[in-house]
Amino acid sequence: MHLEWFDRVCGELQDSLNSICEKYDENGRMSIERGARHPRIDFFVETDEVDRDYFCSLFFDPHNEEFYIQSYEPELGHVSKVVLADIEDIIDAVHESFHNYMDEDLTEDEWIDDKTTIGNSDEIVVGEFDVEWETPEVTAYIEEDEEVEVSYQFGIVQETGDGVLKRTNRIWTEDEDLIKDEQHFIFSRDEASTIIAMIASHMDALSPMDYQE
Repeated sequence: MHLEWFDRVCGELQDSLNSICEKYDENGRMSIERGARHPRIDFFVETDEVDRDYFCSLFFDPHNEEFYIQSYEPELGHVSKVVLADIEDIIDAVHESFHNYMDEDLTEDEWIDDKTTIGNSDEIVVGEFDVEWETPEVTAYIEEDEEVEVSYQFGIVQETGDGVLKRTNRIWTEDEDLIKDEQHFIFSRDEASTIIAMIASHMDALSPMDYQE
């Protein structure tokens, strides 16, 4: 893999982010995963509730020698990517993701349809990821009296090899209108075993679903 550009960005990124934002300097942290198929840099803050709360993942495509971030489009049913042309775009993207996380409030100008505005750059390209669904939708919970259904589907992002877990929640109203909500969770092979172990070891502490409350 050609990782010269990846290593150069890793070397410059932390100092650059600290120098442009005092708040990031105090709270922001980053970790590097160099051995993945698409190496990545994860950005997080440390909180009292969890050891690490991630707010951005920056991926590197070694074949095309380009950085990108991922975005899910539940209404369109695909995963999009934003290609970042240079170090300034990368800094702006991470900086903006950090403040979006801290403020918990996206403005209208940040995400509009399939176009993304980050900083003042015009060189950002938006594309789509192909997700190959390995399973059909599997019903995890159904309550016929309340007309509620929760299903899951597992797939793989073809470009990165990461796993995608899609949760679909369907509720039928008294007027027989369908309310559908989709959520996506992405994870790598290295994370999968940890996630499974954490869930399995705490199964007894979980409560069953109850939509009648």
